[in-house]
Amino acid sequence: MAASARQTAALALAHALTAAERGLPVIPLSRTKLPALRSPHRGEQPGEHRTVPCRGECGRPGHGVHDATTDPLAVRALFAAAPWATGYGIACGRPPYRLIGVDLDVREGGPDGVAAFEALARRHGFTVPPTVTVLTPGGGRHLWLTGPPDTVVPNSASRLAPGVDIRGEGGYLVGPGSVTPRGTYRLAPGTADLSPAPCPTALLPLLAPPDPPRDPGAAGPSDGGQGLIRFVEAAPRGQRNTRLFWAACRAYETGLAPTLLPRLTEAALSTGLPAPEIHATLASAATITARPGCPGTRPNDAGTV
Repeated sequence: MAASARQTAALALAHALTAAERGLPVIPLSRTKLPALRSPHRGEQPGEHRTVPCRGECGRPGHGVHDATTDPLAVRALFAAAPWATGYGIACGRPPYRLIGVDLDVREGGPDGVAAFEALARRHGFTVPPTVTVLTPGGGRHLWLTGPPDTVVPNSASRLAPGVDIRGEGGYLVGPGSVTPRGTYRLAPGTADLSPAPCPTALLPLLAPPDPPRDPGAAGPSDGGQGLIRFVEAAPRGQRNTRLFWAACRAYETGLAPTLLPRLTEAALSTGLPAPEIHATLASAATITARPGCPGTRPNDAGTV
């Protein structure tokens, strides 16, 4: 490994340990911002050894955000297993902060997430207090907020507004100090000593999963999940992530997940939804449906948003 690569890996570990010391669960990330460790179950057929996807119960690393930890020895072990890591991810939705990440994307010729979020705040009458803010290499920013313990916030992409993505249960934020091909994620001036601010009361309901009307044609176990596949395949831009989330929840609730998740992934990919978004959404659905009484777990409801 070249000296510069070793230095980058050492800095990534140092930043991750600092975050873990603050109570933020972390995992190593590659330069592509994806989890650096591959799944130990790659090559296995769905359902070969389990009825639901493994979330780390096997005791081996490589389960993405489910590996996230604040234990410094465990953090060092994860990075030792991934010496090519150039950054780290911070798991959202975990105590003590129950982090909610507001990802405001700004791209030339694309939506301005910062302006869209400001317009959303004016429309719904909320103000985000001073909080940890991370500047992304692409010119966007991540706002760190904390959520109440009785609220589950799923991941979403452009559901609230164009260019405004949410990282919640099953998702992660790229931590400051992480290096990618486009540059380095950095803390915004004046926010390094802040703690994540509580999510504004008026914003919280907007982040919760929408209550979908019934749509028997979209999600019934009697057709082997074919309706769910069509439901995801027909998702227009702006609804792709949310439709996948509801389809995945329905798959878990009806016991179809082991065979249906790969097909839902293919359907989501066919709509142009990026693989990292797909993986985060499926993880969010798995987490939420595993909790009794969480929103979105009613077995007779189908998601249409």
